[in-house]
Amino acid sequence: MEDWALIRRLHLGEGAPKAQIAKRLGISRNTVAKAIASEGPPKYERAPAVSTFTAVEIPVRQLLAEVPSMPATVLAERVGWTGSSSWFREQVAKIRPEYAPADPADRIMYCAGDQAQCDLWFPPAVVPDTCGAAGPPVLVMVASFSRFITATMLPTRTTADLLAGTWSLLSNQLGAVPRRLVWDNEAGIGRRNHLAAGVTAFTGALATNIVQLKPFDPESKGIVERANQYLETSFLPGRRFTSPQDFNTQLAHWLPVANQRSVRALKARPVDLVDQDRDGMLALPVLPPTAGFAHRIRLGRDYYVRVLSNDYSVDPVAIGRMVDIRADLTSVKVVLDGKPVAQHRRSWNTGQVITDPAHVASAKVMRDRFQHPAALEEDTLVRDLADYDTAFGVDLDGQVAS
Repeated sequence: MEDWALIRRLHLGEGAPKAQIAKRLGISRNTVAKAIASEGPPKYERAPAVSTFTAVEIPVRQLLAEVPSMPATVLAERVGWTGSSSWFREQVAKIRPEYAPADPADRIMYCAGDQAQCDLWFPPAVVPDTCGAAGPPVLVMVASFSRFITATMLPTRTTADLLAGTWSLLSNQLGAVPRRLVWDNEAGIGRRNHLAAGVTAFTGALATNIVQLKPFDPESKGIVERANQYLETSFLPGRRFTSPQDFNTQLAHWLPVANQRSVRALKARPVDLVDQDRDGMLALPVLPPTAGFAHRIRLGRDYYVRVLSNDYSVDPVAIGRMVDIRADLTSVKVVLDGKPVAQHRRSWNTGQVITDPAHVASAKVMRDRFQHPAALEEDTLVRDLADYDTAFGVDLDGQVAS
């Protein structure tokens, strides 16, 4: 390559004749002529040799055309490969892109107030409730522009609790409503662009929109996925929780610290950008949206109502009448004609029976009254028989009065 560069410099730059260049460098004039005529430096090219993979390349390509994601180990078994496994994998990797093209990931830019990414995180730590169960989900919502994290543990992943948790995060932690809430295909929100019952009314009250991602599109909500990992590696280690309420209390104390971290991609802290994010969001509605569990039933003789897999007692005075049931993340209330007939603390377990002793005492009184009705008072009025004679016009002598 050095001779090629020198030849071109002497001839094209200094105008030296070819014969003089050949004599000076001790090479033939034909070599000088080829170097001057070539557009690039000379390079050594060896003729391609026939490898052992060539014999099985056609059946490998046929299998990849049918199943592009077939592992190399399976391909080797199917075509009867007996050579080096690493060599075979290397050759398969070269031709696989022809049948399984790559899925490029775009660089996403976020505008202030445009969206918040939502997801459920299931912490591996045991969080006991009153009955020792564990495994409640944590609703995590991250404002995409500022990376501001909000989170709270929920009793279940049902639609009622997801909507109640969303409103709790928006009203108590974020303080505004993003224009879009990005979800994957969570069953409690909806599947394949078919929202679950009650979700449309909830988003309408907030004037926001729920965007459901297509399957196999994790990049579109990578911010909340990284927040889940951050919670698991920075919040959980070394902590102990006595109840879900204790978990939420510790989480609420830790989140302000987490939002003061410096985000490398932003070169700023979420707490410094969240005000700009809020300015681009929608204001909270004056009236809170309908969220949580709501139902209306006629109370039966068994004076209990079923709320999200648990049974709660109701004052038996409401038996046979229509009652309204309302449940949020912390309490269960039953109302009859605007008056409360039951109020319980929400149980985070399932299959439980929650009883108010006052309801049992009231039921006992009502049952005793039903089983022992009060005796009817006897008629003590005594009439003279002559009064009946007079009423029917009969005299004592057997004569009919005229």
